[in-house]
Amino acid sequence: MTAHHALGTTNVVWRWTDRTPNASAQARVALRCALDQLGYDSEVINDAVMAVSEFVANAIEHAVGPYEMRLRHTAAELICEVEDHDPRIPPILDFPDSAPFAPAETDRGGGLEALCALLAERGRGLRIVHELTNGAWGFCSQGARKTAWFAIPGVVVRD
Repeated sequence: MTAHHALGTTNVVWRWTDRTPNASAQARVALRCALDQLGYDSEVINDAVMAVSEFVANAIEHAVGPYEMRLRHTAAELICEVEDHDPRIPPILDFPDSAPFAPAETDRGGGLEALCALLAERGRGLRIVHELTNGAWGFCSQGARKTAWFAIPGVVVRD
């Protein structure tokens, strides 16, 4: 991947299958390297890497491969895409404006069940992506494939 991309180009960053060990970790490394080569600063890279990790984990858990991670350059931004071979788009909840993962007053003092509900890992990934991307993410489906995408700000701040 080079530091200069023609507008509208799509570059495959990484491909993997259901049998690829440590797929999320490998995706993080591949995206970190690509964004570093493009000149993005570490804060943008860290947010993008965390968001792609969620998309890769979801694809592996809920869809079938093979999978592909791409970067697509537009006039305003860089789009990171994770494609799988399951056209079903997951239900997307409305995310309230309140702080993410704040404990509900009704769960206070509720014992082990309430504590387990509060600490549950399930259902937090898309909220994390939403927070990291300021809501610039989504899904699209075409044929037998689905693409999860998020926008990376187009301004390169590092020389």
